[in-house]
Amino acid sequence: MSFTFIKHLPTPNQIRQEHPLPERFAEIKRGRDAEIRDVITGKSRKFLVIIGPCSADNEDSVCDYISRLAKLNDKVKDKLILIPRIYTNKPRTTGEGYKGIVHQPDPEKKPDFLAGLIAMRKMHIRAIEESGLTAADEMLYPENWGYISDILSYVAIGARSVEDQQHRLTASGFDVAAGMKNPTSGDMSVMLNSVYAAQHPHSFTYRGWEVETTGNELTHTVLRGAVNKHGNNVPNYHYEDLNLLLELYGRMDLMHPACVIDANHSNSGKQFEQQIRITKEVMHSRRLNPDIHSLVKGVMIESYIEEGCQKVGGGIYGKSITDPCLGWEASERLIYEIAEYE
Repeated sequence: MSFTFIKHLPTPNQIRQEHPLPERFAEIKRGRDAEIRDVITGKSRKFLVIIGPCSADNEDSVCDYISRLAKLNDKVKDKLILIPRIYTNKPRTTGEGYKGIVHQPDPEKKPDFLAGLIAMRKMHIRAIEESGLTAADEMLYPENWGYISDILSYVAIGARSVEDQQHRLTASGFDVAAGMKNPTSGDMSVMLNSVYAAQHPHSFTYRGWEVETTGNELTHTVLRGAVNKHGNNVPNYHYEDLNLLLELYGRMDLMHPACVIDANHSNSGKQFEQQIRITKEVMHSRRLNPDIHSLVKGVMIESYIEEGCQKVGGGIYGKSITDPCLGWEASERLIYEIAEYE
C-alpha cells in the first residue's frame, strides 16, 4: 500500500480521561444544550447567533474573542443565544493550505495530530472556563467526533461533507443540534435528504465497532449559498429562497423544520463586510412572514478580533489566517441590531 503508518493515536476515551471536562462545565453544557434544543423544536423564540473565527488557529486569541462574546451574551441573552465558533478543522477546496489546529497546533510548523487532538480539546475546555459558553465546531472528520462529543453544543456538517454517508450516519447519533449545509451545487434536496438521514436511526461501523444510533431530531438545514457551473456565487438567503425551502420542507416527513443562514461563504461571495447587510435582510424576511420567522432559527457569522485576513505567519493578533472575518466592533454592533429585530 502507499500508506505510511506514522503513529497510533490515542482513542477518544484515552484523550478524554487525560483531559477531562470538569463536572461544573458539563452542567453548563447541559443547560446550553437544552436552550438550543428548545429553539430548534420551537419551544423558545430565542434566536441563535453562531459567530466566531473562520478557523480557531490560536488558543489565546480565540479565547480572548469568546470572553468578549460572553460579556455581550449577558446583555442580549433574553433574545439571543450566542454560540461561539471554535472551528478546529478547516476544509480546503483543493486540499492545499492550513487545515486547522487538529492538523497543525502551530500553523507555522509541521502537522502533529496527537498534539492537535489535545490542543483541540484543551481550547474548547478553556473557552468554557473563561466564558461560560459552549461552542460550535465543524465535523470534518466523523471519526474525531468522540474527542469533543462531551463538549460541543452545536455541530455543522459542511457543504463538501453533506452528501457523505459517514457524516450523515454519525450525525444521527448526536445528542446536540446538527446543521446540514447545502452542497456547493446549491441543491436543496441533497441537504434535506441529509437531514432526513440524520433524523432516523441507523446501524453502521464506526471506529472499528458495529454501532446503532437512535436518530437526531435536532438535525436541520443551513443555507450557505452555491457556486454555479461558471464558478459564480449564487446566494440563497433571499425571501424567495426561504419560501422555497419552506415548500420543500412541506413535501418531506421531517421533524422540527428549521434553518440557519450562513451569512458568509457563497452567500456573501466571501466579501466579509456583506455579512452585515445579509443578516439584516434575513431578519427583515422573518418580520415579513410568520412562517419564515418560525423556520429561520439563526445565523452564522464569521468574526474575529481584527477584520479581514492575513497569511500564515502574518503576526497580527486575532486576525484570521483563512477566510476574512468581520472585526470585533462591527460584530458587536451587528449582534445588538439582531437583538433589536427580536
